[in-house]
Amino acid sequence: MYMAAIPKSVRHRNLGSSDIKISPIGLGTWQFSAAQGLSTYFWPTLADEVTNEIVETALDHGINWFDTAEMYGKGRSEQALALALREAGKSNGEVVIATKWSPAFRTARSIKNTIAERLRCLAGYSIDLHQIHQPISFSSIEAEMEAMAELAAAGMIRAVGVSNFSANQMRRAHKALARRGLSLASNQVKYSLLDRRIERNGVLDTAKELGITIIAYSPLEMGLLSGKFHDNPELLLNTPLLRKMIVRKKLRKSHSLIELLKVCSESYNVTPSQIALNWLINFHGDVVVAIPGATKASHIEQSAGAMNFNLSDQDKIQLDEVSRQLD
Repeated sequence: MYMAAIPKSVRHRNLGSSDIKISPIGLGTWQFSAAQGLSTYFWPTLADEVTNEIVETALDHGINWFDTAEMYGKGRSEQALALALREAGKSNGEVVIATKWSPAFRTARSIKNTIAERLRCLAGYSIDLHQIHQPISFSSIEAEMEAMAELAAAGMIRAVGVSNFSANQMRRAHKALARRGLSLASNQVKYSLLDRRIERNGVLDTAKELGITIIAYSPLEMGLLSGKFHDNPELLLNTPLLRKMIVRKKLRKSHSLIELLKVCSESYNVTPSQIALNWLINFHGDVVVAIPGATKASHIEQSAGAMNFNLSDQDKIQLDEVSRQLD
């Protein structure tokens, strides 16, 4: 199948109301965790040469930002990302890096106490966006935002984000940051054509109201929206356990959507994955960006291609309608 050409330039968007400019597609790097922790149930172990190639391919195809986290292999993802960026010849400041603080069984004091370790793992690359990974901790949201604001005031981070926050939790974080003259830049949540909960629970509406960017993780539903598991269910046999369970659960009910994605992909000479991502990053204007993962360079090359074309309004509406019947 013909792949959309590499763009000479990608139109960047502001991350929330910050001055940080990002491509509509970023690269999620949980898969760089060296099979540590939960990642072993979702991702295979990747050699350094593979992660280096994935990052270089992302850069070559117009992606300018990367999302990682403390809990992704206890810093191993951050380290692998830094190594890959260095191998690609990128200096600090040439790319945008987002990472996350893990709040489990911790207080807000840990945000400041662990920032040195985050920077050590990133090996000379600055943190542009620092995020609270989950809303559950031993401290209040207000205390966490105060700690983040102090890091911003010290020049150690540029913007503050959250992940998996509800609409009310977003408002509390936004209000707390406003007291320090800052704004909440983003909320990273699960969102795809097969998971549209944020449209019903107030998260998306709150983001639009407050000027907060939605960062969609798992935008291709573990590869399900590519159609490959529908075409060849035997691929699931070699898929990590939890990934396999999630895909199997949604395999049958998603058939009608996959068929529509295939029809659309033929019309635009792209792939079903690219159609799904293009819908996600454009249906709500500039509010939503996406961070698909990749275990091969070809995966991120394909994801980046979603930025190279425009779905018609009619096609976006049809995908919306079919998707709503499944969610």
